[in-house]
Amino acid sequence: MAAHPLFDIGGRTALVTGSSRGIGLALARGLAEAGCTVVLNGRDEDTLAEAAAGLPGGRVHTAAFDVTDGASVAAGIADVEERVGPLDILVNNAGMQLRAPLLEFTDTDWHRILDTNLTSAFLVGREAARRMTGRGHGKIVNICSLQSEVVRPGIAPYAATKGALKMLTKGMCADWGPHGVQVNGLGPGYIETELTRPLVEDGEFSAWVRRRTPAGRWGRTGDLVGGLLFLASPAADFVSGQVLYVDGGMTSVL
Repeated sequence: MAAHPLFDIGGRTALVTGSSRGIGLALARGLAEAGCTVVLNGRDEDTLAEAAAGLPGGRVHTAAFDVTDGASVAAGIADVEERVGPLDILVNNAGMQLRAPLLEFTDTDWHRILDTNLTSAFLVGREAARRMTGRGHGKIVNICSLQSEVVRPGIAPYAATKGALKMLTKGMCADWGPHGVQVNGLGPGYIETELTRPLVEDGEFSAWVRRRTPAGRWGRTGDLVGGLLFLASPAADFVSGQVLYVDGGMTSVL
């Protein structure tokens, strides 16, 4: 039985920032398996090449540039469009976490997490949208978070960036929607990755996650792929400015 054509994104070109590992790499893999030409992004060429070698389809490219620097982003997007082709899909996934009590959080770390989690989405989104709006179509998916809505002690700056990213998503929708570009967010809950491994292995914290999540488990990176494929597909042509939470139900319960 063939898939419904509304969900067909075969032949489209997608850029995923911060995609050399973890959630970004899983999302890139899902897009490649759906028939997209995929561009992996990060800062290290060798790490990107290793990640690309493990993806299927033979239509995987890499683009090493700093998503927190405007000039680097402008040059990087121009290079991708010239070398690979016009972007149909952008996934703003680049992000980081820094944990510390708010009274001890340094100015340097504040600006670092703000640049990585929020400014990067603005810079890359703006540069991609310059071209998408001119062509009259495009899909942008910003990787938000459960912490776009709720927060725990010790991660206030991270939650601030993800809450702001939710509102930036809505603002991009307002500005670029009239030009045929849909912008949405994907909000992961607690997902098991290399970066969260210490939390997964913390028995007390891991038990809290399982109790607090109606699904009763940590999420897997593969759990996020279906939501992305929907938001990147024609099935979501009339969906914009929304955040789809993939969190096992955590945001819905007290």
